[in-house]
Amino acid sequence: MSRLSSRTALITGSASGIGLAVASRFVREGARVVIADRDDGAAQQAARTIVAESGEGTARAQTVDISDESTVERAFAELADSGWSPDVVVANAGVQLFGQDAKAADLDLEVWKRTVDINLTGTFLTVKHAVRSMLTSGGGSIILTGSPTGLTGEGNDFTAYSTTKAGIHGLARTAAAAYASDGIRVNTVVPAYTETPLVTTISDDPAERAAIVGRIPLGRPGTPQDIEGIMVFLASEDGAFATGALFTVDGGMTTL
Repeated sequence: MSRLSSRTALITGSASGIGLAVASRFVREGARVVIADRDDGAAQQAARTIVAESGEGTARAQTVDISDESTVERAFAELADSGWSPDVVVANAGVQLFGQDAKAADLDLEVWKRTVDINLTGTFLTVKHAVRSMLTSGGGSIILTGSPTGLTGEGNDFTAYSTTKAGIHGLARTAAAAYASDGIRVNTVVPAYTETPLVTTISDDPAERAAIVGRIPLGRPGTPQDIEGIMVFLASEDGAFATGALFTVDGGMTTL
């Protein structure tokens, strides 16, 4: 498989979960990947694992706090200086603050701000500096990770998280329209409930897990591997005519 041959991809939040699965798949498809994460130790370990499996030059770690513009800007500059400017960027990093996020009337302002700072502002900053980089290199593909909570009432107990995901969906459409003529495509992938370290509060609770899985017509939770294929499509020439779109990979969850 070599649909991503000669491409360089930066994936935020890729030290674990969906991001790591996508990074590993991108390498198998011929890309080299930047494991971008605020946890430097985890990013370094993930990159070492990929290199051990796939060879030197297939992965590198980059410490990035997406909520801090100076670190995002510096990361793209360092990559450019070292010949690793990405032509694919997956804005995947985010938080879901279980036990803190809540219905609107019960939501603490600081929880709202923290969620917005990371999920929405952080995604905006990733897109902003990805676009700036791609404008100098002739274009590229930007992929955002959305959520059914941004489309339906699925996340009624997660006001901040759901709102940021809705904002991400809107950001993708706006950026896609703004930069289509520059050869930059922007799309959103919408997974369903996917079992990763982000959602152990649900996966470790049999009753809560059963309730959410019961709302997925295919009858099971998603896995990080379920998301790999659509990400490869959007990163490759196969997706050359796709921009400004939402791609739901949710087991039918948003059809209900």
